[in-house]
Amino acid sequence: MLTPRDPAKEFPWWLALVLAAGLWLFWQASADPVQRQVLQLLWRGVGVTLLVTAVAYLSACALGLLLALAVLARNRILRQAARLYIEVVRGIPILVLLLYMAFVVVPAAVAGWNWLAAHLGLPPLQTRDVPLLWRAVLALTVAYSAFLAEIFRAGLQSVDPGQIEAAESLGLGRWMRFRMVVFPQAFRVILPPLGNDLVAMVKDSSLVSVLGVADVTQLGKVAAAGNFRYFETYNMVALVYLTMTLTLSLLLRRLEARLRNRG
Repeated sequence: MLTPRDPAKEFPWWLALVLAAGLWLFWQASADPVQRQVLQLLWRGVGVTLLVTAVAYLSACALGLLLALAVLARNRILRQAARLYIEVVRGIPILVLLLYMAFVVVPAAVAGWNWLAAHLGLPPLQTRDVPLLWRAVLALTVAYSAFLAEIFRAGLQSVDPGQIEAAESLGLGRWMRFRMVVFPQAFRVILPPLGNDLVAMVKDSSLVSVLGVADVTQLGKVAAAGNFRYFETYNMVALVYLTMTLTLSLLLRRLEARLRNRG
């Protein structure tokens, strides 16, 4: 059998081709006033896309880790409740969950708050007071927390039980064992799938455009509806997303390599 070559020592021709195509598209956009205007409009939505991705992903990681710990807990009720949440959320399409959270859960939460506020003498809240941007962030948090919970669970269970027993013999408490022994070892295992989900969330953040949130996709739709140049406009939309995801993928790959070399 042939010995596989080290990918780190192989020249990334695929990346060179993508960069060449991207530079060509950017050059085309700079030479065309309409495309240049579209690109300037899209860059205004990059900040919204990155904000949605960052807040939703960090929130989903925190919730996913809590769910993973609940699944591995000794309490049966806690385990079953966490498993119910994970399986139900994973079985609902993200788009459906986005619409449900935005137009069902949030209005119901506002109604519940108003009922409580009426008894406490607090001012009522209107549903429109909750921005669609944050409804979208909440929906992505809920959706991805279920997937991230399974990643965390698998990573935590991959740690050798002997390592935990050794930490117990040294007198380390449960929190110290988790922070100093379990999580550092699990993190090396879960980093690649965590990175994959982060890249996926950058792309899935485009779903917030169905709520009218002014992200890259929504601004691209607005631009295409105004100039009727769908080919050029959506080429620019795809290029902006590709720039973000490729940059993120390369950074994650460098981080993985650094952790692997330390190990």
